[in-house]
Amino acid sequence: MRFLLYNIRYGTGIGRRFHLPVPYSGYLKRTNGNLRQIVDFVQLVNPDIIGLLEVDSGSYRTEKINQAEAIARELSHYHVYQSKYPSDSVVQKVPLVNKQGNAFLTNQEIKSHTFHYFSEGVKRLVIELELEKFKVFLVHLSLKFRHRQYQLQELHDLVTNVEKPVIVAGDFNVLWGDRELELFLAATGLQSANGKGEPSHPSRAPRRQLDYIFHSPEIKTTNFQIPQVKFSDHVPLVCDIG
Repeated sequence: MRFLLYNIRYGTGIGRRFHLPVPYSGYLKRTNGNLRQIVDFVQLVNPDIIGLLEVDSGSYRTEKINQAEAIARELSHYHVYQSKYPSDSVVQKVPLVNKQGNAFLTNQEIKSHTFHYFSEGVKRLVIELELEKFKVFLVHLSLKFRHRQYQLQELHDLVTNVEKPVIVAGDFNVLWGDRELELFLAATGLQSANGKGEPSHPSRAPRRQLDYIFHSPEIKTTNFQIPQVKFSDHVPLVCDIG
């Protein structure tokens, strides 16, 4: 079974065009052209489960199209999408930003799904997806160190209460390095699919590891790769599990 984790940056792309006429103005531009490249890449990888981070659910950038739904339709996958921000967050009142979230896509039967929200940080969403043999958690942690530590503690509680084997994947934003994750991994017993600690950001010349796929010891990684594609500021992670 193949798992793909990809922070797609809302399909806004990278490079000089992203920063013209002013830095980061690409976040305000239409994204459908770059999304087509992402879809073509995903089809080539042919994953069974996809964790997508930074997905636009239908702002003017995508001409009101939910990116997760559009990709799922082309792949004939089921999909689950949710906003990164809880319903009572002030961010939900901000146009464009309130269309930003994360998603799971899969060709496997979904037994159930649950949306959790951390108590700290702005980006709080945790998507829990139950499949036949295991559960998968998708996260995008805070940029603030203190908030990340609180979020990791709550994520630990979620993971350790699950009876099935688990996969925990996402953009952990460990800007201080993977030492931030040592206590979390020791307490949960999870293992990294990226045994060599290969970097995933920025895609133009990756030098730091922000994206991770962790799994229970019962789940075996048979292959791991990081395709060097530049459709986002992150490169994707591809993991084959047995």
